[in-house]
Amino acid sequence: MSKYEPLWRYLQGRREDALTLSFAEIGAIAGTPLDHSFLRCKKELLAYGWQVGKISMKAETVAFARLG
Repeated sequence: MSKYEPLWRYLQGRREDALTLSFAEIGAIAGTPLDHSFLRCKKELLAYGWQVGKISMKAETVAFARLG
């Protein structure tokens, strides 16, 4: 199981088609701080019907979009 599994399940339960979360929010939801492993793990999100969009290092946010 991925350390980001709680985040993937959280997104799967959302109703909106797009969502932007801060790095801090992601850490709180996932129970682990966002780190470089997120870049390797983000493809797992596709199985939950979402994809990772823009990652802003400056604003410290990640945009997510529902597939389809």
